[in-house]
Amino acid sequence: MFAYGGKVLRINLSTGQITVKNLDEKLVRDYLGGRGFAARILYDELKPGLDPLGPDNKIVVASGPLSGLFVPGAGKITFAAKSPATNSYGDSNMGGMLAAEIKYAGYDVLIIEGKANRPSYIYINNDRVEIREAGQYWGQGAITTEKMLKDDLGDQFQMAVIGPAGENLIKFACISHDFGRQAGRTGIGAVMGSKNLKAIALRGSKSLKIANPKLLKTLTGDIITQCQKHPALKLWLNQGTASVTVWSNEQGSFPTRNFQSGYFEGYKNISGDVMLKETIVTNKACFGCPMACGKYARTKKNNRTYYVEGPEYETAAMIGGDCAIGNITDLTYANWLCDELGIDTISGGSVVAFAMECYEKGIITDKDTDGIKLKFGDIESFEKILRKIAYREGIGAILAEGVKIASEKFGQGSDKFAMQVKGLEISGYESRKAPAMMLAYMTCDIGAHHNRAWAITHDIAVGRDKIEGKAQRVIELQHIRPVFDMIGCCRLQWVELDLSLEYYPQALAAATGLNYSLDDLLKCSERVWNLSRLFLIRESKNFGRHVDYPPARFYEEKVKNGPTRDSIAKKQDIDKLLDEYYRLRGWDENGKPTPAKLKELGLL
Repeated sequence: MFAYGGKVLRINLSTGQITVKNLDEKLVRDYLGGRGFAARILYDELKPGLDPLGPDNKIVVASGPLSGLFVPGAGKITFAAKSPATNSYGDSNMGGMLAAEIKYAGYDVLIIEGKANRPSYIYINNDRVEIREAGQYWGQGAITTEKMLKDDLGDQFQMAVIGPAGENLIKFACISHDFGRQAGRTGIGAVMGSKNLKAIALRGSKSLKIANPKLLKTLTGDIITQCQKHPALKLWLNQGTASVTVWSNEQGSFPTRNFQSGYFEGYKNISGDVMLKETIVTNKACFGCPMACGKYARTKKNNRTYYVEGPEYETAAMIGGDCAIGNITDLTYANWLCDELGIDTISGGSVVAFAMECYEKGIITDKDTDGIKLKFGDIESFEKILRKIAYREGIGAILAEGVKIASEKFGQGSDKFAMQVKGLEISGYESRKAPAMMLAYMTCDIGAHHNRAWAITHDIAVGRDKIEGKAQRVIELQHIRPVFDMIGCCRLQWVELDLSLEYYPQALAAATGLNYSLDDLLKCSERVWNLSRLFLIRESKNFGRHVDYPPARFYEEKVKNGPTRDSIAKKQDIDKLLDEYYRLRGWDENGKPTPAKLKELGLL
């Protein structure tokens, strides 16, 4: 089997049993890799209704067919499980070096099941696989743990680790790698913690067979040259995703003070320009990447120097804007704090912003917070409440459940400004005047996340008040963008450097010998999208179109200031968007795939 490692490694932490099986060729044909493998395996193997933080949940770690090859951005890997945040299918995509390493060890998929009876980590060195004690690492921060493991095992090992938040089952705990890459969304870090699994340490030194190495080299060499000549590359090399901060503010889409606004008055102080002058030390790239959008930075706090990768745009949006932290030193420190504790900066920022607004409105008080005066813009109170969350202390135990459950417990109308869909906190784009982006959040299969359909540029291009045609574009993006998660590549070369989508089926054919057209790849993606929808339906006690509704703030409150001031979504437009979306998808009026659609996709 060309380009694939060809093996599935299964580890049962309860029994200690370790098995290796050949990768199924039908799974390859229909689901390609990465997210496709994860969705199919979890749907088939997980019993409906199981506790996401119980021993019966499973973690799937899956690379793609292009992972680890001489292909631009071929460093992506998927972590997936039943999500404790949404109680449905959850996955998160990670860059760095791990995807290549798992392939070089000879595996495409790692399935982790059961629960260790004590803190443990998985050691993989090619064919040598062991479950080892991790008592000395338990309780340590994620950055600290990775350094300890590299000191103990060697720099050539690649690590996936959790921090205290994962150990304490915080429902938005992330998995960390390479001192700054995270599988941040849907709480997979908490699933690792529930299994007493502190880390996965990987080392691979095997080679991969390529169907047509000469053609792949020629194709990729031409593409890298094209990327290097693109005028946008310099900006990405200088600032990375932080370059989006100014643009987002200018569009009125920068979440501010828990999405009360889309414009943060302090944005210039946390912009990419300021990062470049004050905090960035060097560029940092994932495997096979010509863009090097990662920025390794340093900052000082309380007479100590901290090093961290970032802040990236989403961190700037959800901690900088949403929590109103308008100082690059404080923002960079907050980024380090989240990374060390093992907390997703998107959900973490959203949860703290929600708590700040609840405090501002008197829904929670000093008595609830143990005297912490939660104020927008205050890094000290941000840090104190974040630590309470990570260790489930006091009110932190409630906030650790995410804004949906916290709002249910706080009551007093706080659910209206709990900024989530399906239990997952909304990422960094205010969308009351961006119907396509709002619909993308509403219908994303893992909850409100931008990476499945970054549709706000379409809103801006065709008219932000326009409803017609938006559902079609969202669906197109929801098929295009997840293909990258399936083949194991970063999408930024396509999005920012105008790399043609036609390159990917050509590269896939050269690497694997499998001939897929672009339409074939998009059909595979549609199959996975419908499969994850079936997972949601199976796990929902009262499924209906209400699961796809945005928070009430979007249609009950106007934007307070900035370029989109006084904007508000209309309830009838939300329903119109959903009606059109369901129709185009071949789903019924309640959002269920029809038998005809499932038969078309080979799911029935």
